Amino acid sequence: MKRRELREHIFELLFRVEFNEREEMPEQMRLFFESLPELSEGDQAYMEKKYERIMERLPEIDRHLGEAAEGWKVSRMGKTDLAILRLAVYEMEFDEDVPVGVAVNEAVELSKKFGGDGSPAFVNGVLGKIGKMEKAEIEKAAEAEAEKEEKTAEAEMETEKAETEAAE
Repeated sequence: MKRRELREHIFELLFRVEFNEREEMPEQMRLFFESLPELSEGDQAYMEKKYERIMERLPEIDRHLGEAAEGWKVSRMGKTDLAILRLAVYEMEFDEDVPVGVAVNEAVELSKKFGGDGSPAFVNGVLGKIGKMEKAEIEKAAEAEAEKEEKTAEAEMETEKAETEAAE
C-alpha cells in the first residue's frame, strides 16, 4: 500500500476509538484488518505500530489540540476532524519520517474526503497554529542554547585569564 492509503486506514482506526472502549479496540482492529483485501503483514504491522504510538501520546496530542483550537474543546470537536487532527499532530510532533508540510497537506486531503464542508479550513487552521507554536518553541530553545554557549565561552575565558595571571 502507498503511504496515503496507510494513513487513511490509520485515520479509520483512530475514528473507531471514539465509538469503542479501549478494551474493545484489539477486536475492532482485527475485524478492520480482516476487511482489507490484499493486506500485507508489513502494512498491517506498520498501521498497528503507528496506531499504538498515537494512542500512547494521545493526552499530549489532545493538549496540543486544545491549546491551538481557540474556542474549541477537544471533546466538542467533530469526531472525523478530531481523528484527522490527532493523526496529523502525531506526525508533525513525533514522527520524524513525515515532514510537517506533508502531514498538514495529507490531513487537509483526508478532511476533504471524510469531513464536512468546513473541515478542510478548520483542520488547516488548527495545524497551522500548531506549526507556528512549534516554530516559536524551536526558536526559543535555539536562543537559550546560544545564550548557554555564550556563558560557557565567557566562563572559559575567565578561567584562562585567571590561570595566566596565576602563572605570572
